[in-house]
Parts: sequence; C-alpha cells; structure tokens
Amino acid sequence: MIGLTARQIQILKLVVEEFINSARPVGSEMLDRKYNLGVSPATIRNEMVFLEKQGYLTKDHSSAGRLPTSAALKLYVNELMKEKQLTVADEVDVKEKIWSNRDDLDDLADEVAKSLAEQTQALGFVVTSRNKAYSSGYANLLSMPEFFDISLMRQVLTLIEEVPVLQEIFRFGSSENPVQVVYGQELGNRDLEPISLIFSNVHVGDNNMTVGVLGSNRFDYPYVMPMMRYIKNLMEQIDVKE
Repeated sequence: MIGLTARQIQILKLVVEEFINSARPVGSEMLDRKYNLGVSPATIRNEMVFLEKQGYLTKDHSSAGRLPTSAALKLYVNELMKEKQLTVADEVDVKEKIWSNRDDLDDLADEVAKSLAEQTQALGFVVTSRNKAYSSGYANLLSMPEFFDISLMRQVLTLIEEVPVLQEIFRFGSSENPVQVVYGQELGNRDLEPISLIFSNVHVGDNNMTVGVLGSNRFDYPYVMPMMRYIKNLMEQIDVKE
C-alpha cells in the first residue's frame, strides 16, 4: 500500500467488495451515490484513474466502470478485508464429517473435497502426494456468471483433471502463508482470467496433501480464508499412515 492515501485505500476496498458482490464493473458515480464519500464523483474518478495507473484497477471496455486486478485482490485479502468469525455450527458440521473419515486416506480426501465444496459453494479439491485428485462441487460453478462461458468451463474441467498442471500452479503460488491464493490473471492463460484457486498444503500423518477450492475470483474471502485454515488445522490433527 506504499504510495496510497487513506481515501485511495478506501475506494479500492469498496471497488473490490462491490465487484465481489455484483460481478459488474464499478463506476465512480455509483460509489458516490451509495457510500457518500464526501468528495465529488469527479474526485472519485480521478482517484480510480490513479489506482488504474498503479496496477490495481483495469478499465472495463463495455462500460465506464473499472474492475480490480489480481494485485488489488491480493492486497484486499492480505491487508484490507476483515475476516468473518466461523460459526460453531459450521465448525462442528465440518469436524464431524472429516473426523468420521479419518481412518482411511481415500475416504478422508473425498470427504474434505465435499466439505470444501459445500462450505464455499465452489469446486473443492484435494491432491495427494501420490498425484491422485479428488474433487466435488462442479454444479456450484454454474451458479457463478463467469462460468456461463463454455470455453472457461471447459478449461476448468480440464485443469482439475490435470494433476501435473495443478502441481505447477501450487508451486507458482507457494508462499509462507498457511493459505495461498492464485488468480487466473497470473497464469498467462486469457481464458482463465476470471478464476482463482485458494489452497493450502496439509500434512496428515506421513502424507502430504494440497487441499483447496476453485471458483471465480469473487470468492467470499473473509469467510473462505478462515474456513480453509480451520480445515487445514483439523486435518493436521489426524494420523493416517496410508
């Protein structure tokens, strides 16, 4: 956030949250009407132009609005958003389902993929150290307008079956954070620009797994990030040898 004023940060945060909620470009006049920022729409527009020059926003060619870039989304996830508190009901539901399958690695991986899909309303997946992939929640993608594009859907269906490609993405997104995010804009494939993957490396006894979710880049990050950490911590309490 070096070089950004408090007002620019506020506008950037609002643009990201409006985009996540609506899947539409965000304009200065809408921000003015909805949030009463205390400055004119022209001033808001100038700030958005500055944010565009800094690489945080990009102009939408079909409207006067702007969209957040992967840099903006990363900044939002890492520094701007306020995480939600997981409910006891959510935690208990996930723990019961995972715990009941903790004695068998295949059953565990399958259940984790299902739980991730159910909790995030996206596509949940688990990739084991033996390069075996488990996935669930394909129908969830069809509730996201981005996936009405048949070419995007085809690319995603292919991607989730290509374990070596997934492993490359995991290496690309590797960081010290317990939960990592990779955006389609970073992958060099124009067709995948609307998506993101949120994943975590997990140690289950003697086994290494990568667990995660794939969906549009409009994830409910304040909920998904703590849920991912909760599932990671839960799995790492399990001791499965095979």
